[in-house]
Amino acid sequence: MAATQDPQRDGCALVTGAGRGIGAACAKGLAADGWRVGVHFNTNAAGADAVVEEIRAAGGEAIAVGGDLADPDALESIFARLEEAFGPVFVLVNNAGAWSHRTLGGTKDEHWDPVLDVNLSAPFRAIRRAVPKMLKHRWGRIVNVSSFSADMPVAGQSSYTASKGGLEALTRAVTAEVARKGVTANTVAPGLIEADYHPKEFQALIDAAPQLIPAKRAGTAEDVAACVRFLASPGAAYVNGIVLTVDGGLSASPVPLGMLPASTT
Repeated sequence: MAATQDPQRDGCALVTGAGRGIGAACAKGLAADGWRVGVHFNTNAAGADAVVEEIRAAGGEAIAVGGDLADPDALESIFARLEEAFGPVFVLVNNAGAWSHRTLGGTKDEHWDPVLDVNLSAPFRAIRRAVPKMLKHRWGRIVNVSSFSADMPVAGQSSYTASKGGLEALTRAVTAEVARKGVTANTVAPGLIEADYHPKEFQALIDAAPQLIPAKRAGTAEDVAACVRFLASPGAAYVNGIVLTVDGGLSASPVPLGMLPASTT
């Protein structure tokens, strides 16, 4: 099949975990770029509804789609609803995340498994679900949201770090399969980002951002969303398989991330 003439007219974007923070900023940014957007949530329905209302108030189109991404049936339902409302998902932003801040000895299977389910298995299933229609239309953008932790681990974050490292490797593997048919897969790796949903153990790093980061500040959700919007754009057609770090220079300057103690809870 020939490449789709207008992906925005024929399909939509899906942003997971879009009821707040980075996901909300991505959903609003993609809507401003002309995409009809599925604003995914799991438990934060009120947040997702607020994002949808803001998009609609600005003249865009969006719907809230709920579901636990660890449940394959829920993921299928999310895609089916979006396809019915807007058409195929041509832009997939895997942003939803989970974490468990525990020492290695304190990390049991019941702590490890949910983090890997949401941060790695769910993006894999979402990509697997979206890619066939992207390939059919020869146009698609996959953006996975990783973390600086994939390369700069913080004590007590073994499950989170492993999941984000795996997500970056998955992105490269997807690229090797889909690039020849007009589909891109890239990763955005935020650094220390101001948010109201960090685990309390990260607050020490956020508070120390002016001393740790060459840019002298923590990042914002909009800083990350701007990079996601670029990778989802037609102008990023030849950008494939990369990790775009959004950290104000954190990874370019040695900093004592070990200052954050591991928790045993």
